[in-house]
This record gives sequence, C-alpha cells and structure tokens, in this order.
Amino acid sequence: MNRINQKLQENSNGKLLSIYFTAGYPNLNETAGIIQDLEKNGVEMIEIGLPFSDPLADGPTIQASSTQALKNGMTTELLFEQLKDIRKTVTIPLIIMGYFNPILQYGVEAFCKKCAEVGIDGLIIPDLPVDVYNQHYKAIFEQHDIINAFLITPQTSEERIRFIDSISKGFIYMVSSASVTGSSSGFGDTQTDYFKRIADMNLNNPQIIGFGISDHESFTQATTYAKGAIIGSAFIKDLTSNTTDNIGNFVRSILN
Repeated sequence: MNRINQKLQENSNGKLLSIYFTAGYPNLNETAGIIQDLEKNGVEMIEIGLPFSDPLADGPTIQASSTQALKNGMTTELLFEQLKDIRKTVTIPLIIMGYFNPILQYGVEAFCKKCAEVGIDGLIIPDLPVDVYNQHYKAIFEQHDIINAFLITPQTSEERIRFIDSISKGFIYMVSSASVTGSSSGFGDTQTDYFKRIADMNLNNPQIIGFGISDHESFTQATTYAKGAIIGSAFIKDLTSNTTDNIGNFVRSILN
C-alpha cells in the first residue's frame, strides 16, 4: 500500500500535520536533515518543494525561498541525489510539490520512475490540469504507484470536485481560499462554511487543508473539518529566522 494511504488510514484523530519546505533552502544540502528532523518531532507527512523560477501559486515567502534555493544550486537531479538514501531513516509519506515544466523537461515517466526509486509517494502539481492528467499521465503515475493530489478552491464547482474525487487515490488538497500561499491568518465564516460544504459532500478521498495555516489555532480550525492540514509559509519563515535549529519548537507550537 502507498505510504500516503497507509498514513491516512492510521490517522484516526483527523489531526494529520503536513509540512512544506523548499528543497535547497535555507542551505543547499539540508534537505535530508530537515526531513529527518520533521519526522522525529511528530510531523506525519512532508511536502518537498521543487523550486521553480515562476511559482504562480506561491506567496512571497515561498517564492523567495524558491529563488534562493535555485541560487544555491538546487536542481531536479540534485534533489533526487539528496533523497537517494532517505528511506533508510524516514518512514512517513513524502510528496514532491512542483510545477509541471521541470517535470516535463525531465520526462514524466522518468520522473515518476525516479520518484518510486527514491521513495517518493506522491506529487502535487498545481498547474497540471486534471483533464490532461487523466487523459495522458494517470496510467504512468499508477504504474509507479505515485499518487497525484489535486487542488480544489472555494470556486471549484461541485461537478469538478466530484470528477477530481473520482480519479484520485489519496487525498484532495483543499485550498482554504482563492489567494496565494501565506496570505492570510486564521479563518472566517466564509472559509468555515466552505470547509463544511466540502465535508458534507462525503467524498471518497479525505481532504487536507492548506494555505493560511500558521499556528495552533488555525491548525485546529482546519482539522475540525478535514483529515489534516498543511503548513508551508509559516515554516519557511521560521527556517529563515532560526535556520534548522528551531524545528522541534516550531512543530510543538502547532500541535500543542
């Protein structure tokens, strides 16, 4: 069984914490160490950002980390090299989040094959349309047991959500608002109504909420309505301020 599905089954309390960070940031060769520290401190799933020069869905914090990671020398090949032994020390699900252009340049089949070799369980590709994936790439992903998680927003139609649910095999990434990452703090009535609406659809795939989650309060709000929550910009800011020395304290501040 794919580690993502296994973790979602094991996590019965609906408080799964996933952390996003940009590979190669703050320093080029810290990727594996950050992953190990996050798991050691109780994170249950990790999204590894593959830096890209034009990250449209990302807010300024993640964009800046992506720019710095590229300046540091991060590449797709180097990321796979850094991850080649990661499964000797890490057991939780690992997901690469990146834009489609670098994956297309690498070769979709070659990329999925390499992901399977190093122990990556899934991909999140914000700019890969669900129809294109379904028609051209779904079979390749499934051949290598790579889960592709799709994003939905408050503006996504019910018909579209149900189609995404029908071709998904892991979880649905539920964007808390229509804005970019890191652009809000806490959730108002409009967002909680959206969370309730999606929960009431009784989808086959669990939902994990991302965007705008930065502390214990927003994590608790999000996980009231979904299986888990993803924190990205707040963690990147903490890495920027404290390098990797504060990872344990950061995770504890979210969970406790």
